[in-house]
Amino acid sequence: MAANPQHSPLSGLARALVQAGRLKEVEAESLLAQAAANRTSLIEQMVSANKATFLDLARFAAEKFGYPLLDLSAFDDAQIQKSAIDRKLIASHRVVPLHKRGNRLAIAIADPTNLRALDEIRFQTGLAVDPVIVEENKLGPLVAKLSETVEESLKSFSGEDINLEFTDEQTQERADEAASALEVDDAPVVRFIQKMLLDAINDGASDIHFEPYEKNYRIRFRTDGILREVAAPPLVIKDKIASRIKVISRLNIAEKRVPQDGRMRLVLSKSRSIDFRVSTLPTMYGEKIVLRILDPASASLGIDALGYEPEQKALLLDAIHRPYGMILVTGPTGSGKTVSLYTCLNILNKAGVNIATAEDPAEIPLPGINQVNVDDKAGLTFPVALKAFLRQDPDIIMVGEIRDIETAEIAIKAAQTGHIVLSTLHTNDAPGTLTRLMNMGIPTFNLASSILLITAQRLVRRLCTCKKPLDTPVETLLNAGFLESDLDGTWTLYGPGECERCKSSGYKGRVGLYEVMPVTEAIQRIVMANGTEHDVAAQARQEGVNDLRRSGLLKVKQGLTSLDEILGSTNA
Repeated sequence: MAANPQHSPLSGLARALVQAGRLKEVEAESLLAQAAANRTSLIEQMVSANKATFLDLARFAAEKFGYPLLDLSAFDDAQIQKSAIDRKLIASHRVVPLHKRGNRLAIAIADPTNLRALDEIRFQTGLAVDPVIVEENKLGPLVAKLSETVEESLKSFSGEDINLEFTDEQTQERADEAASALEVDDAPVVRFIQKMLLDAINDGASDIHFEPYEKNYRIRFRTDGILREVAAPPLVIKDKIASRIKVISRLNIAEKRVPQDGRMRLVLSKSRSIDFRVSTLPTMYGEKIVLRILDPASASLGIDALGYEPEQKALLLDAIHRPYGMILVTGPTGSGKTVSLYTCLNILNKAGVNIATAEDPAEIPLPGINQVNVDDKAGLTFPVALKAFLRQDPDIIMVGEIRDIETAEIAIKAAQTGHIVLSTLHTNDAPGTLTRLMNMGIPTFNLASSILLITAQRLVRRLCTCKKPLDTPVETLLNAGFLESDLDGTWTLYGPGECERCKSSGYKGRVGLYEVMPVTEAIQRIVMANGTEHDVAAQARQEGVNDLRRSGLLKVKQGLTSLDEILGSTNA
């Protein structure tokens, strides 16, 4: 058995290296002295002096002492037995408990001659210890991660203290009560949540996901439509994070069995505040919380910032300035329908106009517009709100979503009796919207006489400034939908590059694709004759309406996005 390294300058690993001819005795003594002076290990000192590599020394130790060798980078951190050994022991001896089986505990260690560490682990755990050799440079960061306290862990995410204010006194008081009710160790949890909110806002994220799992906890931001993990705080704080968010969102902190929806607003400055729509969901391992970021600035960008082509913009502006009729915006969740509607409302919002909206919920406050949150439990449904609007002398009505025939019938009646009505539907394209309404049971003559224009839309990622030109075969471009006349050599096909601005994703921000279809007399006749979706689509193309794929290809020609983005977001 090797002697304790503290009793002899050439014990343990140093002696083994000398015996193997890897070091001279004088070299070993000098390296040990330097390691002691630098408060580091012999292994790190040897690598620093270019005497060996971390992998080389790990292989030597495994072969010399007959222990298995493990690549820590290939080991799942979630499997680590964090509670098997005291945190201080992990830090002082630079060991990691890998897994426990029966009465045996596998320990990751870079120097298996550190007998003091192995003895203390045996004494503390009462288990037989099986050393597993790992590289020192891969062991160090993991030891640091496991040995830090929850407060230190959160501090590494949060940095300096942050202070966000809540807008109304009641919510502020509830937040203050929650903060004072938390234990001293929970103060970093408050700062950590605030830091996550600020980071998400600064990143331009649309959603924040707080997700508990059996052995880990992760936080993800949805930025430019893509989810990416940004933090993995300790699992033990999952309940504290959920409680803090629920308190400031006016949710029932004791109710963990059913989903809840809430809202909070944070003031960033005197001129800017951000709303968060909060949704909780009970999962197997705790409450998952998703925060939708509702930035009022997104509704005041103006129509030019949304990505409409000039002719599409002209058609939309003409429709919303008509004296009466219905404008529908369609697309899947997250396609930017709300921002499009709010942009239209901002254009129409004048001193002499009465505008009312029914939403579930009202996402962005708009001064000068009467916004109503529908509440099915209280009986304030879309149809009830619409009926009330018609008695409120409105000029313009916005319905958050047409979900059923009753809402559709009242909205169409309003459009036929002197009001502009704006609403959304979940359909794939503009022609399919008319079919959907007919299938809901709306008479064709009502559709033909009330709907002015239908817009279908998608959001695709915008290429970053680091974009690079691509050389793509002509056949690929033709198969994607380009016409031979498009391939005239006057434009360049670009793909994503890599830079710090876009975090090497190649994309920064998003741009809209639109199919703007006016309901012309020809399309009205097709609807009245119970024509199919394909009939309507064919007529729209004949009238020069670009479908989503064609609109996307125009964005590719303009160098705004990549062909892959368009192919992944639209049907041919």
